[in-house]
Amino acid sequence: MRTRKLATMMAGMATIALLATACSSGSGSDSSTSSGGGGSSNAVLTIGMPNGAQTNNQNPFATNSSAMSLGYANVIYEPLMMVNEANPAADPEPWLAKSITWNADFTEATITPREGVKWSDGQDFTAADIAFSINLRKNNDAINAAALPYGDVAVQDDGTVKVGFTAGQFVNQTKLYSLMMVPEHIWKGIADPTTDPNTKPVGTGPFTLTSWTPQAATLDPNPTYWGGKSQVHELRYSSYTDNNALTTALTTGEVQWGWTFIADFDKVYIAKDPDHFHQYAAAGLGIDTMFLNSTTKPFNNKAFRQALNTAIDRAAITKTASSGTYPVLTNVTGLPLPAGQTFLNPALDGKNYASSLDDAKKILTDAGYTGVGTALKDPDGEAVKFSITDPTGWNDYNTAQDLIVATAKELGADATADKPPADNWFSDVPLGNFQAALHWTDGGATPYDMYSDMFDGAQYQPIGQKANWNFGRYQNDAATAAFKTYASSASADDRTKALNDIQQIFVDDVPAIAIWSRPQTAQYSTKNYVGWPDTDNPYAGPQPTRPGAAEIVMKLKPAS
Repeated sequence: MRTRKLATMMAGMATIALLATACSSGSGSDSSTSSGGGGSSNAVLTIGMPNGAQTNNQNPFATNSSAMSLGYANVIYEPLMMVNEANPAADPEPWLAKSITWNADFTEATITPREGVKWSDGQDFTAADIAFSINLRKNNDAINAAALPYGDVAVQDDGTVKVGFTAGQFVNQTKLYSLMMVPEHIWKGIADPTTDPNTKPVGTGPFTLTSWTPQAATLDPNPTYWGGKSQVHELRYSSYTDNNALTTALTTGEVQWGWTFIADFDKVYIAKDPDHFHQYAAAGLGIDTMFLNSTTKPFNNKAFRQALNTAIDRAAITKTASSGTYPVLTNVTGLPLPAGQTFLNPALDGKNYASSLDDAKKILTDAGYTGVGTALKDPDGEAVKFSITDPTGWNDYNTAQDLIVATAKELGADATADKPPADNWFSDVPLGNFQAALHWTDGGATPYDMYSDMFDGAQYQPIGQKANWNFGRYQNDAATAAFKTYASSASADDRTKALNDIQQIFVDDVPAIAIWSRPQTAQYSTKNYVGWPDTDNPYAGPQPTRPGAAEIVMKLKPAS
């Protein structure tokens, strides 16, 4: 599986990302898990991700850094508020900010810092650090992962920080809350925050990095952490070559927390130690989608995008690639249902994906394509050829790639599945160096993030420049305007109309192809530590690569 980054690849992610229905009641309380735990209060908690080779890069703004790829940036650096990704409708929990208040039209936020917080090097965390961290993003588009339209950002005489925006941010409140803070006294001397390896990270979080090797990053509890000392003795983060390698590590107990796709997880994983092994899926509005590079053939032609979207059999792909664990997307808007029902455009309610080769072939024929079903040529007479790229070893995506390729071949296209190493993929996709790629989207309290990640013009970057989202470089003035209205208007009626327009453009123009619904999921063991989020106590999203990891490691307790 993938890491779900805050900006993308972010994760993921990461979308913010990522999947099966919750399979157990987990370990939300000591009483449900401590009996028979057999754990040690001095046990190392090993976290694994299937993200391949790592380099000594601890930059919290670089999506391919070791700290972000494996997730430990989230226990070193902290957000202003802790958003519950398992229950996005819940009020955010004050974290480095004691409070955040908004003006009536959501163009200005006032942040009150938490008192008594120190950076891990002993210096005080202050309002100036908050203003600096936000201005750093304002002044560097490449790390403004949320694409927030910042205005003036300054510390006030009363010790608060006022953050202005050039447009209302009603639907983007949680993006401000989730920003990681960095120390001004260190980062003001960094020439390029996008590339600096930051090998000695200083944060406010519950853990500090004590050693790094290509095999593992080791973190110890921060003895001066404002929230107290974690009861987890040590964190060790390891990267595995692919899903299969991480699955083995999880089933043997070598790794006790991670996320990877495990087909038939009940038999393959849970059954190995049913008293301690758990998989928890936190439902949401995130999906997996196929980004399409709209700047070049064949996906610069809307008709081909429409045809492939029409031909794909999502139910078959989901059943085969995910062993049926991912919820099938049925509505043409790509919205996960029933979670997205209240947001659904009434004009599109009840309209489902066709999954019809005949309909797809007619779209192509009507658009001037020849050789339909045999050797497809576009209206210019050129052969239709493309590749879908996703990392080798990501079993669910790899199987889905192969199935989509087979469907494209039935239309007559020369399609292939490219499966490079993960680090190559994480570099290529943001730069637009691909034709098609399966990738996650973030979720959120509304469908805004899901759609914006796929095709918001505000996220556009030219080919060769790093994009945080809209990897397909889709541009549509009407869509961009609708996203802006939905994100900024204080009028519920205006936001509803804008979202309806966004959905209609998604259906008509196919800027990306929605594949399946993706809850945020993780595997974990209760042998040594209990207190994990689960269906009975969904206090945080369960993935170690998300901001909620800081809250999780503070709630964990020894099993015995």
